[in-house]
Amino acid sequence: MKKNQKVFMHSSMVLSITFFVLLTMNLSAASSNTREVKKEFSVKAGGLLTIDLKTGSSIEIYGWEKEMLSATAYIKNDEDNKIEFEFNQNGNDVEINSDYVERSRHNHSNAKLVVWVPNKYNIEFSTMGGEVKAEKVEGKLSGKTMGGELNFTRLKGYLDVTTMGGGVKITDSEVDGKAKTMGGEVLLENIKGDLSASSMGGAVRQKNVQGKNGSIGKEVNITTMGGEINVDNAPNGAKLKTMGGEITVNKAGEFADAETMGGDIEIKEIDGWVKAKTMGGDINVYMSGNAAEGKRDAMLTSMGGDIILTVPEKLAMNIDIEIAYTKDSRKDFDDCKIVSDFSVKQERSTEWDRSKGSPRKYITATGSTGDGKNKIKIRTINGNVYLKKA
Repeated sequence: MKKNQKVFMHSSMVLSITFFVLLTMNLSAASSNTREVKKEFSVKAGGLLTIDLKTGSSIEIYGWEKEMLSATAYIKNDEDNKIEFEFNQNGNDVEINSDYVERSRHNHSNAKLVVWVPNKYNIEFSTMGGEVKAEKVEGKLSGKTMGGELNFTRLKGYLDVTTMGGGVKITDSEVDGKAKTMGGEVLLENIKGDLSASSMGGAVRQKNVQGKNGSIGKEVNITTMGGEINVDNAPNGAKLKTMGGEITVNKAGEFADAETMGGDIEIKEIDGWVKAKTMGGDINVYMSGNAAEGKRDAMLTSMGGDIILTVPEKLAMNIDIEIAYTKDSRKDFDDCKIVSDFSVKQERSTEWDRSKGSPRKYITATGSTGDGKNKIKIRTINGNVYLKKA
């Protein structure tokens, strides 16, 4: 082997060893940069854990079979923002607080709190910022985070939780109460109980949500300021409202009341009455069930889209359909149409109506089946209407 080759190999080995030593030192430094504070308390089921983290911090809460509360705070050392955790016990209750000992102009916390509690235990939490997780706990869980996700699974009891800026995910639980986010998506999946959800700016989805013990429970009630709404099943009815997004209901009973400021509405199956309104989208509703039972009115309104309503063949109806065609529409008046599987009388106006802002003409359809007890009222602008037999 040549001399320069030996020198190159030796240099490579030195560099490799040096890199390994530096990497080991960095890992050790990273590990030593986080200190742990751990406390354990002897408690029994039914107590209350109160968490107040003025520094912020993520929170993880888990239930276990032991009659013990174990809490560990993982605190990243920071010369600019020194924080301390305080743990206190009062009988069967425990309080955990955090605050700054020294703080910089820009406060931030890299801490995390992990707590294990008896399976049946109540929890109240407040954190200035951080994700909150809870799993396998039975009792009342209430609180808020100023900025972080709420992620709960396998809970039982009552919820009253809020995040000011993050998503909400609640799965595989038996809970009543409410969950709210000021800016994020909401997912409720495999839930038994009367749990309402709302978002000020995100989609809301419900999948396999029902009352306790398989009962129909209360109506589904969802409101979001900006995002789609997706409901898998609402056997006792659904009241849904979004300021901007699509609304989809796979199946509903009793009633469906849906409103969006900008998006399509699709109710794939409704065994009851329906009210749907969109400021800019299509509406598609399929009515099922026994035509002779219950209230089956339909009031459908779109400010600029097609409407399709499918009803049982023997439904007794009073039919009132109107299409307004505006002079500024991009389509021809002759292209607007009402198509009905039921006998109706159609009329088309010839003169422009100037009493409602932009000049408009109208296409109307009226008719009646049976005793006409169910009111079918459909209104759209510059769209088409289809009334079909199931």
